[in-house]
Amino acid sequence: MLTSRLLSNRVKRSIRHQVVSLFNDGRKRETPVSRSSNALLDEGSAAWRVHGDVTSMMVGGISSLLMQMLHPAVLAGVWDHSNFRADMHGRLRRTARFIATTTYADRQQAEAAMARVRAVHDHVTGALPDGTAYHANDPALLAWVHVTETSSFLDAWIRYGEPGMSLDDQNRYFAEMAVIGGTMGADPVPTCRSHARALIEKMRPQLYFDARTETVARLILHGGATRLMAEMPRRLAAQAAVDLLPHWAQVMHGLNLTPLERPIIRAGTFGVAQTVRWAFK
Repeated sequence: MLTSRLLSNRVKRSIRHQVVSLFNDGRKRETPVSRSSNALLDEGSAAWRVHGDVTSMMVGGISSLLMQMLHPAVLAGVWDHSNFRADMHGRLRRTARFIATTTYADRQQAEAAMARVRAVHDHVTGALPDGTAYHANDPALLAWVHVTETSSFLDAWIRYGEPGMSLDDQNRYFAEMAVIGGTMGADPVPTCRSHARALIEKMRPQLYFDARTETVARLILHGGATRLMAEMPRRLAAQAAVDLLPHWAQVMHGLNLTPLERPIIRAGTFGVAQTVRWAFK
């Protein structure tokens, strides 16, 4: 009995260590973001609940990136100004830390993080292949990034964490996240589920898929192996993210899953989610 308990604790510590290493850069001596009673969003918020689950946030994050890259201006900003192709894991880690900071950290830390990102975006400008100018702080582009992130995070949480989440709580999540989206300069910012769906539909005519989109999508889906991926195989995480995409986005990416694959992927991802939650109890 004692040996079994010791082994269980060792496994838990190993999983926790892998998760912490995934989201915190040891070279910068980063530590996990501390939860503050003075956060932008309070402890009882829907966002604290949604963003606190590692597995669903990972799946939602990958899925949101696949959505975002379908917008030519968002893609161009990443292509022209980012080291994403050389350091995908670093970019994903920075994004995850930004979400954690703006959700859980002290209000001053959250506001400082948003100001830093806005300052970086000031220099992210250029032109699309057809000559159309883009700017990362364009309110409409920020709105696209915001709505794809929030929709994907929430959808992943509902699928793998809280299938019975009420529509009222879903709407509350969008309203809470609108505080962050608005501060970042996004406009319009959805404040409920129906507004989010309407904004995505409105943006669809601007989306397209080309060779550059395919290159970045391939990196998102197949690059950046980490130790955590030993617990959650890269292929499973990627397929769960593809499964989360709206059907039209799957079609644009040329990605699809068979009716036989979907239940297997969902069951496997749910199992990983349960394991990670167990490790942090």
